[in-house]
Amino acid sequence: MTTTAWAHLPNAKHIDRILASLAAHPKKWEAAHPKKWEAAQTAAWSAAWSAAWSAAQTAAHGAAQHASRTAALGAGGGAISALIAWDDCAYMLELPEDTLKVLRAVGNEQALLLSAAAKILKETS
Repeated sequence: MTTTAWAHLPNAKHIDRILASLAAHPKKWEAAHPKKWEAAQTAAWSAAWSAAWSAAQTAAHGAAQHASRTAALGAGGGAISALIAWDDCAYMLELPEDTLKVLRAVGNEQALLLSAAAKILKETS
């Protein structure tokens, strides 16, 4: 078993799941890219991504940040950034879509970044 540079992070197993899914199902992730969304959705997602990226940089998780950058700066990168920035958000990957929709509607940054990953991981598991 190969140990990743981010194996020590609380959400390492989720980061690994997303990276594996990106490799196995690239078309699903490409379709989930924020550039294909409406302008308001894209703006909210971009703001959440910026907050997550800033928090991840502050936390100095360089190796996991690299994984996020190389993962596609779309839905996969956003999800990985959220998992790096917020140690307590992985549970959202298991939430029902209706619950995530409510959280997105109230501007929850973690839900904005993790919703596409939650959907893809549920579809492909």
